[in-house]
Amino acid sequence: MRVLLVEDDVTLASGIARALRAENCAVDIADNGEDAAHLGETERYDAAILDLGLPRGDGLTVLRAWRAASRTLPVLVLTARDGWSDKVASFKAGADDFLPKPFRMEEVLMRLRALVRRASGHADARIGCGPLMFDTQLGAFELDGLPLRLTALEWRVLSALMLRREAVMERMELVERVYEGDAEADSNSIEVIIGRLRRKIGAAMIETVRGRGYRLTAAGP
Repeated sequence: MRVLLVEDDVTLASGIARALRAENCAVDIADNGEDAAHLGETERYDAAILDLGLPRGDGLTVLRAWRAASRTLPVLVLTARDGWSDKVASFKAGADDFLPKPFRMEEVLMRLRALVRRASGHADARIGCGPLMFDTQLGAFELDGLPLRLTALEWRVLSALMLRREAVMERMELVERVYEGDAEADSNSIEVIIGRLRRKIGAAMIETVRGRGYRLTAAGP
């Protein structure tokens, strides 16, 4: 899961990013409205965490710009503005959820995971594909009922495929959803991760669709 974190408080942004990365998320940080608007309109993210009080364009302006550009990424507003009018304005601008500061990081993670799951069309927190099970609230995978150990990059790739199981994901879409903005990566690195995942869950579960990408499937060959 790749998240855009928009927060101008450097200490707070660093803490949130650290917690998200500990849960295997890739995180890009914008500390002003101008950069946030640009990143949200040009990069591919699974979700955004957005502060309202920003320099160079406030959060509501950023959010309206994203929605005007038909960007549908789920947005969690995380702000010190906790008045009813601020909540109403946020939802009218296109927010999907609203959480006032101070907050517990555990709640941020739970809300974020729920937003991403629902945006992918899943109502249940537990998603299955053959012998593979993904608990989206815990961020945990099981294979045949046993915990599946994954590296951070493996987790990002497999969770992306799982949320779109039986659908083809293009190689470059996986690259964009797995790596942070300043990381050097290409489709070859995704092939290496796919190879490692096949050894862990079974080669037949990840199908290569020639010229397009990969599909997680319970059907096998």
